[in-house]
Amino acid sequence: MNAIVHNQIPPTVRKDLNFKLDEIPRFWFAGDPFRTRLFDALSLTFPDGERYFIQCVRLFRDQIQDLDLDKRVADFIMQEAQHGIAHDKMNNILRDQGMPVDKFIKDVNKRFAHALKRHPSSFNIAITAACEHLTALMANTFFNEKATMAEAHPYIRALFAWHSIEEMEHRDVAYDVMINIAKTPAKTRYVALIAVSVLMFYFTMQRTNGLLKADGFSLKQRYQLARRGLPWLVGKNGVLSKIKNEYLDWYKADFHPSQHAVIQQYPTWVETLAKTGDPILAGEAFWQAAI
Repeated sequence: MNAIVHNQIPPTVRKDLNFKLDEIPRFWFAGDPFRTRLFDALSLTFPDGERYFIQCVRLFRDQIQDLDLDKRVADFIMQEAQHGIAHDKMNNILRDQGMPVDKFIKDVNKRFAHALKRHPSSFNIAITAACEHLTALMANTFFNEKATMAEAHPYIRALFAWHSIEEMEHRDVAYDVMINIAKTPAKTRYVALIAVSVLMFYFTMQRTNGLLKADGFSLKQRYQLARRGLPWLVGKNGVLSKIKNEYLDWYKADFHPSQHAVIQQYPTWVETLAKTGDPILAGEAFWQAAI
């Protein structure tokens, strides 16, 4: 690996965190159906997405001889498993609300199974690494500025804060497997991020629309909600627009995820959880410490 490692943090496995998800309101993001269902659509994909990532790194597990990388892979797998458990709980709440969760999950699993069957292991690990690049950047931009998540319910905000912390901790694990073990060519890496970006955006919007439809919003109402809500996400000063430069770093020959700074209030979350054992208090302290 040619890139210099700057900000590598070893993953820490945290289990049995209670976010009191059964206490959140239906539209938990400022009462805004669009932003709520946008995050719900992301959550729909997480459990089976995390399981796919685990499958992809396991394809190379028996080839890893470096003890440090092997340990980081083991912790990556355990962290992803915990994320799946937490978001499964969130998906159960959506089921209780009458959302077509199983329909969407069936489609997700079909696509992941297709990828594992049809594409070489080197491409599947590239897809995983690209997804981890995107989720780590999203984790940073969701919480870097206090205003971004200010109107989210504190329990859900805490869930995404924990998930964000661990995305930053293991953001480079799949990448190191891809580069050092799979020896994935640069062209494949570049194609993987393009594919992931297009498909993630398309399917997130598709599922957001499907959830809003299940809420009872008409086609015209869903269009109006999206027209008002999308600038928050991808407008000139949108949440995702702010990470354009970091996103494009992927295409540099010597890129490594640890070149990106870890979010400045990372220690606040870790220290608060250690003191209180409460992920909701840790999430609140993490959010309060943002810019």
